[in-house]
Amino acid sequence: MPVKNQVQLITYPDSLGGNLQALHTLHARHLAGVFKGGIHILPPFPSSGDRGFAPLTYAEIEPRFGTWEDIRRLSEDADIVLDLMVNHISRQSPYFQDFVRKGRQSAYADLFITLDKIWPDGNPPQADVARIFLRRPESPFSTVSIQETGKVERIWTTFGAEDWSEQIDLDVRSETTRRFLTEVLAHLSRQGVKIVRLDAVGYVIKKPGTSCFMVEPEIYEFLDWLTGVGKSLGLELLPEVHDHYSVQLKLAERGYWVYDFVLPMLVLHTLFTRSSRKLRDYLRVCPRKQFTMLDCHDGIPVQPDLDGILEADEAQAVVQQCLQRGANLNRILSEQHEHNADCDAHQINCTYYSALDCDDDAYLAARAIQFFAPGVPQVYYVGLLAGKNDLEGVQTTGEGRAINRHNYSMEEVERGIQAPVVQRLLKLIRFRNEHPAFDGSFNVMDSTDRELVLVWQKEDNMCRLTVDLTTKQAVIAFTGEAGEILHYRV
Repeated sequence: MPVKNQVQLITYPDSLGGNLQALHTLHARHLAGVFKGGIHILPPFPSSGDRGFAPLTYAEIEPRFGTWEDIRRLSEDADIVLDLMVNHISRQSPYFQDFVRKGRQSAYADLFITLDKIWPDGNPPQADVARIFLRRPESPFSTVSIQETGKVERIWTTFGAEDWSEQIDLDVRSETTRRFLTEVLAHLSRQGVKIVRLDAVGYVIKKPGTSCFMVEPEIYEFLDWLTGVGKSLGLELLPEVHDHYSVQLKLAERGYWVYDFVLPMLVLHTLFTRSSRKLRDYLRVCPRKQFTMLDCHDGIPVQPDLDGILEADEAQAVVQQCLQRGANLNRILSEQHEHNADCDAHQINCTYYSALDCDDDAYLAARAIQFFAPGVPQVYYVGLLAGKNDLEGVQTTGEGRAINRHNYSMEEVERGIQAPVVQRLLKLIRFRNEHPAFDGSFNVMDSTDRELVLVWQKEDNMCRLTVDLTTKQAVIAFTGEAGEILHYRV
């Protein structure tokens, strides 16, 4: 089944009402006809960390969230998107715990990367270690003592920590891992899942003398293989890669779905500077087979995603404005990706509504730009409710990203949906879902820098978005059912 060119929702399984049953009730009662593109449920599996991204198993749903029956019920009303953490699995998983007990005698030993698989003597040269692209400052290796033999093994754990890592890297070259990944995809397909997001896929290839991130051509060989498996099971696969925007262009040229991680920051830059020039230039060349977002469970991307699009001072100006509105930052820590001495931000942790100073018109203009940009739009649940920065959540958890991860009770959801800004957003989503012009061709029209004009055309059906960057007003002109030109102020 092809991916629907309609708006999708992104949510944690427990963030809208507390569990999957509440999500189903909300979808049926308050959001009927809104998220026709589907629902991306962030990892609902039993997990030992990273809010679901360190899965113990894919066979079960975390009991606090519900069951696979709840997923199948949701799939009757919406295409379901789930994550496959293709780079790693939990330290607490039965697979790794068996390896901890038995070492290389474990049936699962070949799932993991002992360092002698990469360097024959198991000792990586310092020069090789220095080249490895890290999102965190700690070593990408961990040491484990095998219980039955006492032998010490060094294994790869990309997202390591000073004490240990909850995420153990998988050896995607091994037949054991490939059987495992095939079985997981088959299982997800049987549960009614339609799209699988490949989390952290850029890290899967480990090769001496490289950054061990998006290593060519091996990464494409792996993606070709996994995409073929997905296709045989009726699944679409979406690689998740944070890197220079040219990497997304390469993936798109090879026919993969990609994420537009440039758009969120570039829309902020456009609205803050009241200049559409850089956004116009980007939209003319960005991939067409992509998913778009303004906000998600991670922060707003800065580096390396925007390198070559925004100069260091331009990126820093956006960062500073968000910091003044309560944001916090994830810093970029990899030396080879630290291009901008004046801007070390990797991601801005902030709700999108707060980043725009809770200005309803600016927020709706941003969403209109997203919905008119090429691609399948996704709306994060906090953005759906025009959520403000959850500073208490940051203080309570010590996690900067908690600023945009508030868990809403059903009462909060029902109250939030009634807010005028949310009602305007719901109307805009329904318009984006239904107008036939969005299945046609896209054009960025010439305009002054103080204006942005985007047009979709399919045969006699037309939609034109005009954003006045001085007033933050967005107006849509569109063809009605009788062929007349109508206007809609967003």
